Amino acid sequence: MVIKTDRRAYSGTMTESQIDLGLRSYMLRVYNYMASGLALTGIVAWVMADTGLAEALMRSGIGFIVMLAPLGIVFFMGIKIQNMKASTAQTLFWVFSILMGASLSYIFLVYTGADIMRVFFITCGLFGAMSLYGYTTKRSLAKWGSFLFMGLIGVVIASIVNAIWYDGVMSLVISVVGVIVFTGLTAYDTQRIKQTYAETDGQAIMLKKSVMGALSLYLNFINLFIMLLHLFGGARE
Repeated sequence: MVIKTDRRAYSGTMTESQIDLGLRSYMLRVYNYMASGLALTGIVAWVMADTGLAEALMRSGIGFIVMLAPLGIVFFMGIKIQNMKASTAQTLFWVFSILMGASLSYIFLVYTGADIMRVFFITCGLFGAMSLYGYTTKRSLAKWGSFLFMGLIGVVIASIVNAIWYDGVMSLVISVVGVIVFTGLTAYDTQRIKQTYAETDGQAIMLKKSVMGALSLYLNFINLFIMLLHLFGGARE
């Protein structure tokens, strides 16, 4: 749902400052959704780990289903968002965030709380810097898209193979490449989301764009966090 707008077409009815104000409001909504989703994910993950539900989930067959469910929601929203109600998109985003919390609750069993917090703040700094770059740069990042997508596919395939035939060196390589890919995607997606803004959009369309933009940035943040955690997180004794 990418809609690019020629600002010159509206110069007679809307000033540049009004357009920029609308764009800032739109991006703020995207970031608010993303931050709220991350907060919900973190709370669910911590509660499940603290109550023992995370360990029970990982030992049960349901755990595998819970881990795959968020991916199913992402694909479903990507395909159906055009015809989906804005309220449905919002609901699915919150359900997705909850399921991600459940699927990521294992990190509290594997890593120490101090390492999780340290890597979280590192991720925030790196994500924030790259998102700011993507928002402010005048340079088109469109050419990054194909390379980053190929890198993403490579990371996914390598991760699946390494999950079956684990190798420590391969795991390290995947994490390093993953950090590079998701760092680049953060800047690329931020610019792409910015370019989808159109001041003529209705409230429902704007809301759906905000949710999908938040979902893209959320996925970049979470994956960047996981890759950095693999690199810098120390396993529990």
